[in-house]
Amino acid sequence: MKKKSKRYQEATKLRDEAKVYSIEEAVDALKSMPHAKYDETLEASCQVNIDPKATDQTVRGSVVLPHGTGRQVKVIVFCEPEKEADAKEAGADFIGSQELADKITKEGWFEFDCCISTPSMMKVVSKLGKVLGPRGLMPSPKTGTVTDNISYAIKEAKRGKIDFRMDKASCIHVGLGKISFSKEQLAENVHAFMDALNNAKPASIKGEFIKSVYLSTTISPSVRLNA
Repeated sequence: MKKKSKRYQEATKLRDEAKVYSIEEAVDALKSMPHAKYDETLEASCQVNIDPKATDQTVRGSVVLPHGTGRQVKVIVFCEPEKEADAKEAGADFIGSQELADKITKEGWFEFDCCISTPSMMKVVSKLGKVLGPRGLMPSPKTGTVTDNISYAIKEAKRGKIDFRMDKASCIHVGLGKISFSKEQLAENVHAFMDALNNAKPASIKGEFIKSVYLSTTISPSVRLNA
């Protein structure tokens, strides 16, 4: 087993492994830990009570974090030529159609964080499902990334909108800001995500939905939240 770094060992002393923390307590504990020289991301890992094989129990949603993610979001937009000017004005980083799809499939190009498409362009984008889906980049009406109102979707992505979805192990992993944010900012971001996750509960699920939630930074030990 690889030996943990001195920083990690020191951080471990500052959390109670047996304790279930409130959001504010968890943020306070993580902020007090020693950190790397770069600005680490506050990360949430959730286990939901979902059968990943059940088609009516998919968990997927989005939320605009009150204080953003702390990083610049690069947005790619698939749209008709007559909408390209609107996309550019709204702040899209890459705009096009088939030529962008070819760049992704033939060159393995993924220099973007969010993919938005108009409904009519999904005939092109749908063919990218096998490469965009596993990366969480596939546009969807459920997350507002398949829309004719591309200007709104771009602005939402730029100001801190994140998409989340359950993986094959019924887990959800998201970044919720930078550890350099204030405690209040991080706590508000976590609250916003938890509200969105609860709202994404499938109607077919009765009883417990969220089994566990852990918060950590990029390289810190995790603390368990009272979900």
